[in-house]
Amino acid sequence: MACTDSVGMPYEVTLELHRDGTPYGSVGERCGWLLARLARGVDEARQGRGAARQWADPDDRFPDQEPDSELFSFRYRTRSGLVGGGELRCQLRTIPLWQPGRREWRVTRRAYVEAWGATGVGMRAVLTSAELSAFVGGLAKEAAECLEGRDLATNPVKGAGTPESR
Repeated sequence: MACTDSVGMPYEVTLELHRDGTPYGSVGERCGWLLARLARGVDEARQGRGAARQWADPDDRFPDQEPDSELFSFRYRTRSGLVGGGELRCQLRTIPLWQPGRREWRVTRRAYVEAWGATGVGMRAVLTSAELSAFVGGLAKEAAECLEGRDLATNPVKGAGTPESR
């Protein structure tokens, strides 16, 4: 869902979650830029850039190298600042798997994507980095379409998001 300014121009997005076609919750007001940045980060990590190269399997490569860290957390907030109406978050987890034939542990990393609706009902998906890339890339693409094809990776306001001031 596109957020619009006072003259009706779309400038960012809010995610509307649906489960089996039924509205589930609204989260992440103005999260399009963050989704686009995360999609790029996952793709770069899968290519072995930076510290992600320490993981032999590209499916274990994620942009954040902390053992159990959060890649994103989107919540719904009312204008008064109250939280409610849904949550979508992604947390990295390191999982040891015993390989009996080799008699050793194999350590994997997976992204746990959890969605909580306004009623408190939750869902979880466990994703490899390839699956997370497809999921977040799809969200970023849909967000750009909501914003009439605008590139979420760029900020048209010079100095916005930087320490520069006018």
